[in-house]
Amino acid sequence: MPVYTASSLKAELNERGWRLTPQRETILHLFQELPKGDHLSAEDLYHRLESQGEAISLSTIYRSLKLMARMGILRELELGEGHKHYELNQPYPHHHDHLICVRCNKTVEFKNDAILKIGTKTAEKEGYQLLDCQLTIHAICPACQRALLPI
Repeated sequence: MPVYTASSLKAELNERGWRLTPQRETILHLFQELPKGDHLSAEDLYHRLESQGEAISLSTIYRSLKLMARMGILRELELGEGHKHYELNQPYPHHHDHLICVRCNKTVEFKNDAILKIGTKTAEKEGYQLLDCQLTIHAICPACQRALLPI
C-alpha cells in the first residue's frame, strides 16, 4: 500500500489508461490534509470543496472516490449510517480498523497488527497484491447499552 503523491498517482493513472484530472488531484490533496481519524462521505467532501470555492460536481466526486478506492488509495468504509465514507488507505504502521455502535454510529478506531498480517499473508499466498485489509466490528456502545436498560 504505497503512500500516494500527485506525481505517483498521475503515473499509476497513466499506466491504467486514465489521467490525473485537476479534480482528482484536488480530492487527493483534501484527503491528505484531513486530520487523523476523519472520514468523509461523498456529500461531506462535496460540501467541503464547495466551501473552499472548488466547483466539482457530486457525480465527479462519486466517480473519483470509487476509482481511488479501487486503486487502493482510499479505503471505502461502511460506518453504519446508510452511506459510504472514505479515508486515505494508510500503510503500516498507520493501518487501523473500526468499532462502530449500531445505535448511535459512534466510531472508534483501533490498531491490531494481527489483522493486517493475516490479510497480507493470505493475499501473498494466493498471488494477490493487497490493496486494503480492514475489520469493522458492529456492536453497541456503553452509553447505548445504558439507554436500553429498563428503568
